[in-house]
Amino acid sequence: MPSEANATAQLLHPHRYDPAHFDAETRRLLRATIDWFETRGKQRLTAAYHAKEYYADFLEFAAREGLFATFLTPSADAAGNPDKRWDTSRIAALSEILGFYGLNYWYPWQVTVLGLGPVWQSGNAEARAWAAAALEAGGTGAFGLSEKEHGADIYSSDMVLTPDGSGGWTASGSKYYIGNGDSARVVSVFGRIDGREGPDQYVFFRADSAHPAYQVVKNVVPSQMYVAEFRLQDYPVAPSDLLHTGEEAFSAALNTVNIGKFNLCFGGIGMSTHALYEAVTHAHRRILFGNPVTAFPHVRRELTDAYVRLIGMRLFSDRAIDYFRAASPEDRRYLLYNPVTKMKVTTEAETVMALLADVVAAKGFEKDSYLAIARTDVTGLPKLEGTVAVNLALIAKFLPAYLFLPEERPAVPIRRDAADDEFLFRQGPARGLSKVRFHDWRPAYAKYAHLPNVALFTQQAESFTQLLATAPPDAAQQQDLDFGLALSELFTLVVYGQLILEQAELTAVDEPVLDVLFGALVRDFSAHATDLHGKRSTTPAQQEWARAALTRPADGPEAEAASNAVWDQVVSLSGAYEMKA
Repeated sequence: MPSEANATAQLLHPHRYDPAHFDAETRRLLRATIDWFETRGKQRLTAAYHAKEYYADFLEFAAREGLFATFLTPSADAAGNPDKRWDTSRIAALSEILGFYGLNYWYPWQVTVLGLGPVWQSGNAEARAWAAAALEAGGTGAFGLSEKEHGADIYSSDMVLTPDGSGGWTASGSKYYIGNGDSARVVSVFGRIDGREGPDQYVFFRADSAHPAYQVVKNVVPSQMYVAEFRLQDYPVAPSDLLHTGEEAFSAALNTVNIGKFNLCFGGIGMSTHALYEAVTHAHRRILFGNPVTAFPHVRRELTDAYVRLIGMRLFSDRAIDYFRAASPEDRRYLLYNPVTKMKVTTEAETVMALLADVVAAKGFEKDSYLAIARTDVTGLPKLEGTVAVNLALIAKFLPAYLFLPEERPAVPIRRDAADDEFLFRQGPARGLSKVRFHDWRPAYAKYAHLPNVALFTQQAESFTQLLATAPPDAAQQQDLDFGLALSELFTLVVYGQLILEQAELTAVDEPVLDVLFGALVRDFSAHATDLHGKRSTTPAQQEWARAALTRPADGPEAEAASNAVWDQVVSLSGAYEMKA
């Protein structure tokens, strides 16, 4: 059926998954992962979730197949194995697949990525070889940064290294909320050296959860996941265990987040995709008052909105892969697109799940449904792993250069080639964000100006630049984080739309889908303008702008035709995929 083909072409479909753009071993491992879950079945998946059963069987599968070792060992540390490399495109593909079957399977993979970040950035050859060997043996990684009293405030670490009188140190202190912290063989731990002041006191060092001085205190969450509190008590740290010292340790922490938390978006895309299949199938088959639930106008609106938002999430994230892989010291545009994936794509996953929950109602609470799992877990992406306020504040740092200082930049092609993304481990000092330059955002919008809602959104974006030029934040507002976050939400939408349209052009996305998607973004922009209007510090001129920015999506016969075309794709998803019981 053409509509189903159009719909599922944009979505992960386990029964038809065949990523021909990847090499043979990558395809085999991705297919094997899907087959493991599908053979295991939905009943086993949901029962293990509700019983909070540790995912030992998944980790055993990953170890047996060499999944983490193949995908997470850079070529330089692969001992000549041609299948091993750090390839962001296939890491994203696996992240989506794991998210599709549940955040609890995505999580041990995600935190392994984070735990390896400081190691692969280090010049410590011994530590790198140790990590590669641990992965080859089926081990996982952990990122020992956050603490119970300080969170991720790395300036205030209570993990203290005391000189042992023999050129080494003993480390004592605890870490909190550390995924895989119960069992990881590669634990990158952030701390400080006693007796030193300023940046020189900070270090990253390697630890092993199997060491007797490494004490696992507890799992801090009621879940399948093991999110540990662990304590080191006089843990011996030799000079050969140090990964980074001084300012380099700070940069390693931030650059690891750049590398690892990009995967949040694909986890959310996978979860939302599985939930969408289940929701559409349930709603279309359920008969109320003599009609399928999908015949009700509000259900049609919610499912259509969920579908196009999910397509937007995928388009933006897929395009962001290209900028990650093309990154260099001269091209750091990825530093903006990364927090947008962490904040915007993950909050869109929440929006999608809320829309689906409204449609399925009681079904979303049943123990044998995937929706009950996804509805509960989706909030962990933006609220736990990718704090929205932090990422909005980071996004704001790029606003002046992006909106007002565009430059000619090299065009970035689709990057799905089998290459090692080695620059990600030599990003350098985590500073100079205001110096990053971007290509002009307007041409991407101009190519789709014939679509009514793209044209309306472009007008909103242009009006935002006029607001900043004519009624910019005053000195007090620049210190008002609440006001600044509202501005950042508006700015984020402009960036989000640009990469969506770039990817749409590269992949020939159906124009009705784009038009309906941008109708949703027009509404989102109006909602954020309303929020700005209501801030206490908003000036009369800014309030006037906010009222003028309120825009209704396009209406009329053309809009109706686009909506009908998209709805045909949505309803075709009924029964298109169902996980084996």
